[in-house]
Amino acid sequence: MSEKELLTMSNISKSFPGVKALDDVQFGLRAGEIHALLGENGAGKSTLIKVLTGVEIKDSGTIIMDGREINPQSPIDAQNEGISTVYQEVNLCPDLSVAENVFIGREPRKGNRIDWKTINAKTAEILKEFDLDINVEERLDNYSVAIQQMIAIARAVDVNAKVLILDEPTSSLSTAEVKKLFEIMNMLKDKGMGIVFVTHFLDQVYEVSDRITILRNGAYVGTYDADKLPMIDLVGKMIGKLYDELEEIPKASGDDTEAEELIRIENGETADISNVNISVEKGKVTGFSGLLGSGRSEIARLIFGADRKTGGKTFVKGKEADIRNPLDAIKNDMAFCPEDRKKEGIVGDLSIRDNIVIALQSKRGVFHKISKKEADEIAEKLIEELAIKTPSADQKIKNLSGGNQQKVILARWLATNPDLLILDEPTRGIDIGAKAEIQKTIVELAQKGMSCIFISSEIDEMDRCCNRMFVLKDKEIVGTLKGDEISQNTIMKMMAGENEV
Repeated sequence: MSEKELLTMSNISKSFPGVKALDDVQFGLRAGEIHALLGENGAGKSTLIKVLTGVEIKDSGTIIMDGREINPQSPIDAQNEGISTVYQEVNLCPDLSVAENVFIGREPRKGNRIDWKTINAKTAEILKEFDLDINVEERLDNYSVAIQQMIAIARAVDVNAKVLILDEPTSSLSTAEVKKLFEIMNMLKDKGMGIVFVTHFLDQVYEVSDRITILRNGAYVGTYDADKLPMIDLVGKMIGKLYDELEEIPKASGDDTEAEELIRIENGETADISNVNISVEKGKVTGFSGLLGSGRSEIARLIFGADRKTGGKTFVKGKEADIRNPLDAIKNDMAFCPEDRKKEGIVGDLSIRDNIVIALQSKRGVFHKISKKEADEIAEKLIEELAIKTPSADQKIKNLSGGNQQKVILARWLATNPDLLILDEPTRGIDIGAKAEIQKTIVELAQKGMSCIFISSEIDEMDRCCNRMFVLKDKEIVGTLKGDEISQNTIMKMMAGENEV
């Protein structure tokens, strides 16, 4: 790794209406380096990347690339300067072939025609460097997310990138796929590329990164050698408080007392899952744990009527209920925070206030309109209770950080005063401080009598928060744990099929 910086961002500032997203931020990247960019949601990481890639225009500051000042006005400008980005949601065209995706917009031609033979041959050659031996003429969506991500990186590298930005690249990958990605990152690093690595997985930061830059509340905290910054100090710098404070979340799983049943599903079935037999008790946190594709989200969607029920019965408070759609569920005092908050949760162009009261308005119906005064009172109360960072309830939700968007969705459903709150990956892609706050809120809501269903890929937070756990494997419930039976080791064995009960 060279000590000379390939990229230097100095005194970068950027404001949006009511929000100072970046305040005099610094960032430097060396050739042949993997540099982790870390911070809480709302710290300014995404805005800094958008400024670097021309998605947003900085208010002030300078960007130096290879000793020359640059000022990208668009992603194409940034790409022409040698800066490429691969986002968490792979930004390619699923209905085009692999080769078309790699060469889109820069197809070699023979006369007036695209030279498909050359495109396919060159794509296959490029992908061999990434140990990908696939049919490049197949549609992109025929391949897994991991392979699509490798293809996105291959395209980014092939456009002569000197800087590669990887934004949450491991969030949807298995352990083996993450290992393969890190091999690719190290291969590119050895070739002299500078890599910016944005992630919330701190163990992965230490596994692959050379240096770490931390932002907090839009300001620069510092840059550190990864091998000289203990994780406990890293967390403290990210959240601006002692790590011990995160341990104040009460651990719920020790409580295994029996409680009254709120919801029961008998032989539940949709197009995606069958033979679902579960019960949810009042005032308890019930977890659905399993690998991606295990069926955990499908059960949540079955309960809430988000997927059409094709068989089985639903009982609410001991009486059979016909839950055909989400509105039926809402009228039965259920609430659902979906896994994909951007696609299924937030209404980006509406204000925080409107996003908060939208479910309550649906529950009351069109003839019982919520007044502006009541909407203001509800929004202000929940903004304060959930510590949502915003200058006002008038702010558009799309301008908030991911963690604060998640809190607004939670506020939306708390406004309906539900008996059952279903949370599917409520802490995915948000910072460690916001995770702790949401975990604490879940446990406290249960202690006050609300039933919660909690789904998470992070077994440690499931262990911390849940009183009861259904473990799934291959769309079947393979075990049920309660109280002190819940442990990370037991859950992992069940998920692997080693300890079915």
